[in-house]
Amino acid sequence: MEITKTILNEWKERNFPEILIRDFDISKYVSSKLNKILVLNGFRRVGKTYILLNEINELLKKYSKKEIVYLNFEDERIPLKKEFLSELIPEIIKLNGEMPKFLFLDEIQNFPEWSKWLRRVYDLYPSIRFFVTGSSSKMSLNKIPTELRGRYLLNRIFPLSFREFLKFKGFNEEINQNKLINLFEEYLVYGGLPEVVLSEKNDKLEIAKSYYSSVVNRDLIEIYNIRNKESMKAILNLLVDSTSYSYNKMYNSLKSLQYEIGKNTLIEYINFIEDSFFMFSLSIFSYKVKDRMQYPKKNYFIDNIFLSKISTNFSNNYGRFYENLVAINLLKREDEFFYWRNEKNEEVDFVIKKGKKVEKLIQVCYDLKNSETFDREIRALLKASKDLKCKNLVVINKDREEVLEKEWFGIREKIKFVPLWKWCLE
Repeated sequence: MEITKTILNEWKERNFPEILIRDFDISKYVSSKLNKILVLNGFRRVGKTYILLNEINELLKKYSKKEIVYLNFEDERIPLKKEFLSELIPEIIKLNGEMPKFLFLDEIQNFPEWSKWLRRVYDLYPSIRFFVTGSSSKMSLNKIPTELRGRYLLNRIFPLSFREFLKFKGFNEEINQNKLINLFEEYLVYGGLPEVVLSEKNDKLEIAKSYYSSVVNRDLIEIYNIRNKESMKAILNLLVDSTSYSYNKMYNSLKSLQYEIGKNTLIEYINFIEDSFFMFSLSIFSYKVKDRMQYPKKNYFIDNIFLSKISTNFSNNYGRFYENLVAINLLKREDEFFYWRNEKNEEVDFVIKKGKKVEKLIQVCYDLKNSETFDREIRALLKASKDLKCKNLVVINKDREEVLEKEWFGIREKIKFVPLWKWCLE
């Protein structure tokens, strides 16, 4: 396999770029006696590759490049055929003259029968440590192939946290608060995708557009062999420009715009979009599965830059930026969260659930200076508190920080107000 030889020789000659360290560290898996396949998944360009390269940098202090092999399976020269995988490790041994100790496989999920191959070589070569990345929820906790169950450890990688963003900018949270808040404004609008964070302001829009194009064309249309391309693009546009959706309403909207698409196909396409990690949906809080299925879902996106630079409705909507950023953080921190809405359409943005108990209610509001806005948000929060029997109430906002005791028609509870920038550093 001449291409394998070429790629391995290029790998041996490769020089590493300077790598900024993320908070996520995989070195503990290298030294662990528990030899499992380490899987890193998440949206493309969140930094999975650089996490691998950083670990390789550390390993090269002890091992040679014959013992450490890295392959990027998005290299267009690599044929997407299972025969390439079948012959890979024998070819590495033949070319290097020895068994690799560490095998780093970047974006392997597009190969046919990749998981069956990975299980076979994991069982056949127990001395090799395997590290795998993917940009599809085919590698998510719920969708990892059956043959790999019990053989892997899964970690989802997200865009930079605010603390990581500060580090990438050369600061930490101990800096002057005014400077900290100014940096947070940049993070809020332009997001935490590493390349965007490190780029000049004038380049951020073009980078975001290129990422969006990659999601549409590579992660959706190519991977899922989408034939109705225009309908897929229309669905994406409708989702990015909305805060919630229902299948019926979106189906009718597409129909009125003259798109020919069946309802089952629409549902399938939205599932594909979520599988790419570009978007995630939130169901209404209810103990009844039927309610969660029939009520509209709220939709959020993996990084705020797609709202500020791709959406036509939210380019200057700080309230939407705030809510989306809170949702991203909750996706990292919590196993289960929902939104709450009553029959009067009063709403609480996030319901945090632990087991069968509601642990916390979070309301997100950019600006609380308007008294009508303040009363509306607090009223909904207190009603949800009574309905869900939860006393842990939080309002995330721009600059208010205090604990107030509020009452509404006999419902009295303490409410914690916290600025979003400070909440993101918790």
